[in-house]
Amino acid sequence: MAVTKTFNTAIPYLSAGKVVEWQLGSTYVNGVSGTPEYYVTDFEITLNANNGDFTPKAEASWTKADLEDLLPTSHWDAIFTSQVESVITNPPVNPVPDNNYVIPDES
Repeated sequence: MAVTKTFNTAIPYLSAGKVVEWQLGSTYVNGVSGTPEYYVTDFEITLNANNGDFTPKAEASWTKADLEDLLPTSHWDAIFTSQVESVITNPPVNPVPDNNYVIPDES
């Protein structure tokens, strides 16, 4: 099943007319709602120019491509793949109760 990734959060924090911090996020979706393969995760990251995450520039100078380049996509891809694997592809085996069990007589 195909994974859909939607870049849907971009909140700039400004100082002296330049973006110095970004809060960025994406939603990953596996499958279609209502099907057994359906799984959703939201990822968010806060990046700061003071930490060397990016070079500050005016808010209007940022493009969608610039912002997408800041996303840790390969890291998020790996996490989501692991989540889908553990929840959808190979879910944990849960024990099944035997409600018909009869306690043995003393012998």
